Amino acid sequence: MATVRKALPRRLVGLASLRCVNTSAMGTFPKWVKIVEVGPRDGLQNEKNIVSTPVKIKLIDMLSEAGLPVIEATSFVSPKWVPQMADHTEVLKGIQKFPGINYPVLTPNVKGFKEAVAAGAKEVSIFGAASELFTKKNVNCSIEESFQRFDGVMKAAQTASIPVRGYVSCALGCPYEGKVSPAKVAEVAKKLYSMGCYEISLGDTIGVGTPGLMKDMLSAVMCEVPVAALAVHCHDTYGQALANTLVALQMGVSVVDSSVAGLGGCPYAQGASGNLATEDLVYMLTGLGIHTGVNFQKLLEAGDFICQALNRKTSSKVAQATCKL
Repeated sequence: MATVRKALPRRLVGLASLRCVNTSAMGTFPKWVKIVEVGPRDGLQNEKNIVSTPVKIKLIDMLSEAGLPVIEATSFVSPKWVPQMADHTEVLKGIQKFPGINYPVLTPNVKGFKEAVAAGAKEVSIFGAASELFTKKNVNCSIEESFQRFDGVMKAAQTASIPVRGYVSCALGCPYEGKVSPAKVAEVAKKLYSMGCYEISLGDTIGVGTPGLMKDMLSAVMCEVPVAALAVHCHDTYGQALANTLVALQMGVSVVDSSVAGLGGCPYAQGASGNLATEDLVYMLTGLGIHTGVNFQKLLEAGDFICQALNRKTSSKVAQATCKL
């Protein structure tokens, strides 16, 4: 083994690890992609006007009818901080639970976790970040302190046999620190995975990422976390969401977060146009011959419904084109 390592150029030492990305395999695509629909939670949480509970419930039910396998339903945070999600219990109890579809909810602390489980949650999510300054401004603590808060949720979830998904914000850039080191993203992702998160969603929170940055970031993270446990969450602020997602697919990622009608946006990024639209993602995946299990027509109807309810135009390019046709 020693002679083999000696014969390898220094930059190649360690690349034999199966956990690291094999760049020679880039260009192939997964046969199936799991779409995590985040519209009802991430897409609506920053809406200035309160969206009624019946509208939220109908949106989720329509998304379920469209066949989306995972629909992030709501957030069990304090109404003081996120008034839009004050009806979390009513929403989670009011939606139809379709067989085979998961309805995870965000739970930032043990109190939120207990409320979520009491309301019937079967899966929860926690949010971390790869930026110290973002973490400080967002949740008023350091990255290390945020992990201490997560520890209580993880222990409670393990006791209740509730799966936990982890999010890493600012994976491709921070509104306060600018560039974020891929090594830092890998460190945070590894910590979440080692704590017990079954899946780690890597988020381009302000949408500044490019395909090159995505490749570098994923290359670093894949040396610490198995690619099967990774997801990407792209914002389209600079029109790069689909391009960044395509790179992730080429590198073996098969889980993608998106939001119906492109709802959402980062409150810290001026002019942010929101999440990657689910309609645009499904259209691209279908064109690549990748299966999603999503009924495209019903997805368009769900997007049209929520846009009418919010009295705004869709941010989905595909939905806009379909309307014109």
